[in-house]
Amino acid sequence: MKHVYSGKTKEVYELEDGNYLLQFKDDVTGENGEFDPGANAVGLTMAGAGKAGLRLTKFFFERLQENEIPTHYLEADIEAQTMKVVPATVFGQGLEVICRFRAAGSFLRRYGKYAADGQQLDAFVEVTLKDDERQDPPISRDALDMLGILTKTEYDTLKKLTQQIAKIVKEELAKKNMELYDIKLEFGRSQNGEILLIDEISGGNMRAYTQGRYIEPLELEKNMLQ
Repeated sequence: MKHVYSGKTKEVYELEDGNYLLQFKDDVTGENGEFDPGANAVGLTMAGAGKAGLRLTKFFFERLQENEIPTHYLEADIEAQTMKVVPATVFGQGLEVICRFRAAGSFLRRYGKYAADGQQLDAFVEVTLKDDERQDPPISRDALDMLGILTKTEYDTLKKLTQQIAKIVKEELAKKNMELYDIKLEFGRSQNGEILLIDEISGGNMRAYTQGRYIEPLELEKNMLQ
């Protein structure tokens, strides 16, 4: 297999059959040694984070398949910390799509003049550009279309899929007495142009609480799958 890309939390390889292999690392995003799913840099290394992230990703991708939501997932090898996926191209140089059920993190930092900490939000969808130099700026539907990154129709599909996926994740967490505050997702186009969920769904890209207490990624995985 051919090494293609080194990401913040995983390595990407191209396989001989045309599919790709994601190798999950123990690095998580954050700032000043604290985890933050919305951060644009690796903040810390957590032993076991890669395997935990893959277990949860496998669990959620299989739930999404049951709900006929398109993803790039094919299969996972937990011990090897790898996931086999179909090829997909990202929008522009990459987008992050966040669905928010409560005000927290970067949403609160930006809109704290109007929003209260933990204020309920109605599955608010926010799209940001993957751009470390510019701190991953938010971008609107019209701007995405004007800049040729995403058509308005594609944006509407992206928003609908994001809310569907986030609500499934929220419902699964609620079964374990955890509340999803927000989740960060990534999407791409398949070889036939279909919009697919790509990357992962793990404790490392969501923020969840139980009785007002924040749940660390490894604890979240343990709570979900025990």
